[in-house]
Amino acid sequence: MTFAFLQIPFDVPSPTRVRYRLCRILTLMLWALPLTAPAFAADIIILKSSDIAAYNQAITGFKAAIPSGINLSEYDLQGDLEKGRKLARKIRASDPALVFAVGLKAAKAAQLEIVDIPVVYSMVLDPAKYGLNSQNMTGVLLEVPVERQLAMIRNLLPQLKHIGTLYDPAKTSTLIDEARRLLKQSGTELVPMQITSEREVPGSLRALLPSIDALWLVPDSTVLTDESLRFILNSALEGRVPVIGFSREFARSGALLCLSVNYADIGRQAGQLTRKLLDGQLSLPMKPWHPERIETSVNLKTAKFLGIDIPRELEQKADELY
Repeated sequence: MTFAFLQIPFDVPSPTRVRYRLCRILTLMLWALPLTAPAFAADIIILKSSDIAAYNQAITGFKAAIPSGINLSEYDLQGDLEKGRKLARKIRASDPALVFAVGLKAAKAAQLEIVDIPVVYSMVLDPAKYGLNSQNMTGVLLEVPVERQLAMIRNLLPQLKHIGTLYDPAKTSTLIDEARRLLKQSGTELVPMQITSEREVPGSLRALLPSIDALWLVPDSTVLTDESLRFILNSALEGRVPVIGFSREFARSGALLCLSVNYADIGRQAGQLTRKLLDGQLSLPMKPWHPERIETSVNLKTAKFLGIDIPRELEQKADELY
């Protein structure tokens, strides 16, 4: 194919013809370039605590929210904080635009080793407790806001007078204090039972169940393990006490109502936060974001067993029914 643009009159001397043609080719190449440069051109490092499904879902959501012009690299701590610190030192030396830390150990490794690069974390329960408040850090919270949980509980159980919970003061005292304050305003009493070891769960639960109208499970690792959760759910059902939790798995296993976050959606929010930081719409330091979307899971079989009527509106809006 011959372009008229490149054609040169025959009476032009040969050396001049060569220069003339090169200039026209160069001009044509410049015309072919995009009119504007990509809005984003940066490197982001993803640092995850371990290779588990929940973390990978968050990373998938994060990647979906990041523009295609950004280069992504991913590293796995494999559950080892010291390995994470070594990786974080290498990451800092590579000078990326931002680090996305997924899980507590990844966030701690980044905090300990990276002080001059923005860090966005996700999939961390109670980041304030672990001191993730460095000036270069922010993130997306994993927990459902307490006021939303309690409002949903009151809507479902309007006659509720006493709601009980098991907790370890060393881990969730702040959450319990906030819940007590909020419930007092609505005329409902919180009945908290302190424990300091998983071994105390059976005895404390037996003492608590007769005095409450519902049992509220909070994200406390002392209270909730695979074994203790089964015991708690079975004991509560036997005592005809509804359980309200924070994971769809709880509802699937017999809890009446659970409010939870979607891990991929948490990652998507982290990606949106990252975009705003990189393009200058937001700047650090800043408070972490709360989850935008809360998922509702209702166990209709448990409701029928306990004789509880689920409001039609709640049933229609629920994300999962069992």
